[in-house]
Amino acid sequence: MSKQHRTTRRTFIASVGYAGAVLPLVSPRLVRAVSPSSKLNLASVGCAGKGWEDLISASGQGKLHNVVALCDIDHRKSGDQPGNLHPAQAKRPLGIGAAAEKFPDAARYADFRKLLDNAKDIDAVTVSTPDHMHATIALTAMSLGKHVYCQKPLVQTVHEARVMRKVAAEKKLTTQMGNQFHTSIGYRCLVKVIQSGAIGKVREAHAWTGSPSWPQGIDRPAGSDPIPEGVHWDLWLGVAHPRPYKKHVYHNFNWRGWKEFGTGALGDMGCHVMDPVTWALDLGQPTTIHADTDEPFAETYPKWSQVHYEFAPTPYTATEGLKLTWYDAGRKPPIELARTPKGYKLPGTGSMFIGEKGVLITSHAPTAPRLYPQEKFQDYSRTTLRDTFKSFAPEDHYRNWTDAIIAGKLAASNFDVAAPLAETVLLGTIAQRLPGQKLSYNSESMRFDGNAKADALLRREYRAGWQIPELS
Repeated sequence: MSKQHRTTRRTFIASVGYAGAVLPLVSPRLVRAVSPSSKLNLASVGCAGKGWEDLISASGQGKLHNVVALCDIDHRKSGDQPGNLHPAQAKRPLGIGAAAEKFPDAARYADFRKLLDNAKDIDAVTVSTPDHMHATIALTAMSLGKHVYCQKPLVQTVHEARVMRKVAAEKKLTTQMGNQFHTSIGYRCLVKVIQSGAIGKVREAHAWTGSPSWPQGIDRPAGSDPIPEGVHWDLWLGVAHPRPYKKHVYHNFNWRGWKEFGTGALGDMGCHVMDPVTWALDLGQPTTIHADTDEPFAETYPKWSQVHYEFAPTPYTATEGLKLTWYDAGRKPPIELARTPKGYKLPGTGSMFIGEKGVLITSHAPTAPRLYPQEKFQDYSRTTLRDTFKSFAPEDHYRNWTDAIIAGKLAASNFDVAAPLAETVLLGTIAQRLPGQKLSYNSESMRFDGNAKADALLRREYRAGWQIPELS
């Protein structure tokens, strides 16, 4: 295997593709701290849904840190939600209303650009918008020296991931991606167990989710609906090409299935359940990717997919490297691979490692992993695994970020960690858009071998008037 494919988390990419060129990447060994005696001044861009949780958690209900500015394109006080929402999601506030009520002294905006024009006293920004706006908002904030917490999958394209990592390093900022299980005891324990060799060298891994819970595999509906009063539709579109407003089709929540706005089930959940795989095995970028999918649609991701990745070997994998398979829409790896007791069912969302000595399975929950065959690992699970799990102290993902800002340190899922994970996930979304094609990827040049269509999907077009220098 050529050296160009052996770039891992530990070997740190020395250069990145940036605006078509290869530029040096500055490692953020030191980050800018704020006064430890003061509270942070936080701004939130995207205050509804998951953004509400990000705002409340990062600020500690406003008790740990000040919330000084709020931005959301939806200024309605109330409104009906899409019918496909999970009950827990449906309970989340709609628009800026709840945040404005909770933090009445915070300045309110519909346009993030106006918020950042008045950002002199802002220390840090949470970005919790649809995927297509993440990079533009986060990079604008970072260009002004603001620390950033950005929801997964961090960005929408591989190029954006590279630029986000580069700018965070150059500006010496404390950043965090919103894959909150990265700081969980369960994932930290899993990494230690795998790297200790408990199941031996790993030859294959599997990651799966029950998502999507939103529509995918559909065509764009005809016509338009009246834009609700208080919804700034053109600001919601942002960098995307104009299209008519359609109720419950894009805003809110259902944008995830649309290629122009989201990254599908893989983008939404991959940074959660593929995280322990890339982390524990110290993987670089995949050398090949190919996808099997349901019928392809021009504008939406498929109803279901299986995405197959191949990676160069690391100290924790088999000598021939690693094969990783992604499943969504409720599909899972064959239960026979798990070597579990009869009647065992794989969790609805999770990851599985298949090693020389056994199998490790984890669910999308802050719990200890499980090792199989059960009879072989019974003593290990009762002693070493239990003690390893107990050796880790609980850690809040948001506090990990805000405490790191104050201390001038790197957060756990900083963009030097998060951007490579996002790149791996996003390469899979490119394969989904070119089903049946085996894509060979060169991570150093950020190019696919002999596939211009795949290369074109490494970047996106930005609507006139919405371009920023960092992504030009």
